[in-house]
Amino acid sequence: MTPEEFREYGRQVVDWIADYYERIESFPVLSQSSPGQVRAALPAEPPEHGESFAEVLADLDRVILPGITHWQHPSFFAYFPANASGPAILGDLLASGLGVQGMLWATSPAATELETHVLDWLATLLDLPARLRSDGAGGGVIQHSASDAALVAVLAALHRASAGGSERAGVAAGRYAVYTSAQTHSSVEKACRIAGLGAGALRKIDVAAGTLAARPDHLRELVRRDVANSVTPVLVVASVGATGTGALDPVRELATIAHEHGAWLHVDAAWAGVAAVAPELRWLNDGLELADSYCTNPHKWLLTNFDCDAFWVADRAALVGALSILPDYLRNAATESGAVIDYRDWHVPLGRRFRALKLWAVIRWYGAEGLRAHIRGHVALAQEFASWVAADERFELVAPHPLALVTFRLRAGDDDTRAMLERVNASGELYLTHTTVNGNLALRMAIGSPLTERRHVEAAWRALSSR
Repeated sequence: MTPEEFREYGRQVVDWIADYYERIESFPVLSQSSPGQVRAALPAEPPEHGESFAEVLADLDRVILPGITHWQHPSFFAYFPANASGPAILGDLLASGLGVQGMLWATSPAATELETHVLDWLATLLDLPARLRSDGAGGGVIQHSASDAALVAVLAALHRASAGGSERAGVAAGRYAVYTSAQTHSSVEKACRIAGLGAGALRKIDVAAGTLAARPDHLRELVRRDVANSVTPVLVVASVGATGTGALDPVRELATIAHEHGAWLHVDAAWAGVAAVAPELRWLNDGLELADSYCTNPHKWLLTNFDCDAFWVADRAALVGALSILPDYLRNAATESGAVIDYRDWHVPLGRRFRALKLWAVIRWYGAEGLRAHIRGHVALAQEFASWVAADERFELVAPHPLALVTFRLRAGDDDTRAMLERVNASGELYLTHTTVNGNLALRMAIGSPLTERRHVEAAWRALSSR
């Protein structure tokens, strides 16, 4: 493709994306495709000769769009949001155009230094503790997702607990324990498996009936039992905005117990953490000054398209020690000087994309004021939706809802709640997901799309409450 052809088709692609956002409400939120439908519409064999990009765009409409669940639809209320925005999309396009592989500072200094700077910017916007910034022993890095953050937290914790020794897969199994709430994302269990600890190393902390937050007294009991059996507590994961219900664990109390036993404290605020951009919501940060690592996802609720998990450590030595391997082909003067960051030592893959460009573009386009307005608008809509639920005697709220997630159910029971969920999702007008709270089925209304307005929330409530 020549530069001139790129200009021609590039304009068409940008126009297609802009048109998509203008017409997104015309699509059913949840894809109506049946299994195998997309593949059946594709040729069985790859093309022998090149095709025009116009044909690619035509098949995008004909084949691909019917198989898309529209995550950017204003009536997408499922899971947590996966925000995309104009400046983030353009930032991603620039990163793709540059084609940088930023594994080392030397392979593109700007890719590393912009990432370090933007993570410090984000720490400032969220009012995170100073010890997480890059001008001290800590610092931030962009991971693919909070799942990757959980994994590297496990690896760093193991490295520190074993006094810098390397734990081969399987060797650590049975020797170490990881603790987290039953409400915490499944990524923590997966991290234990990948790290060689096995799922048996994971201890589930009981939650309080009302708040659904992890109970410090139960954590203390679990740790006491493990220590008595010569099992070393290695990591405690606190959730700030758990996936199912948005539960908020008492970080300060969990951190105190963790540190009494030399365990690493990782705080997973994948969805909720970015809300601290609004000063009135910075109670979310309580206890973070005690955290060894912390993550939150701009790609969930801060207008930055996937993938972009912001991960910080208070002391990068354990993280780099756990992950740094330096073969001859990566040696260079800058690395040897010790004066630069090589982010390939901060996560599992060697290669890395220039993801900081899109986050940089978002922060510059919206500014702190715009980011605060984005969060505040969704929180206000969720509180209004919760008030409608509370006022209808057929429904009940089943979890606290201080942010933009409302968890609720029909008082009539699980069968009726499930039937209601299936009915509204099948309509194509909106999309919700479910969870289990105290053994009962409940629905999650997660408000977070940049396109969502009050009218969409009103329409969702009408669909849910109609008999």
